[in-house]
Amino acid sequence: MDPEKILHDIVAAIVDTPDEVNITRTEDEEEIRFVLTVAPDEMGMVIGKHGKIAKAIRTVVKAAAAGTGKKVTVDIR
Repeated sequence: MDPEKILHDIVAAIVDTPDEVNITRTEDEEEIRFVLTVAPDEMGMVIGKHGKIAKAIRTVVKAAAAGTGKKVTVDIR
């Protein structure tokens, strides 16, 4: 399973304007980093109360990338 596609699908389902979801992926020998950007007024939808939605998104993406053996980071900006 592609963790980038999973991340995009989850976030696109949460926000009102899925066309503005942008994911930048950088990868090296030890880490895969996803930088997620959404419309500024929809940031709260992605983060959720006390960061619960953001934490759940990170957990799912890490599980999807578990087979890679690399650390996975999701930055929400």
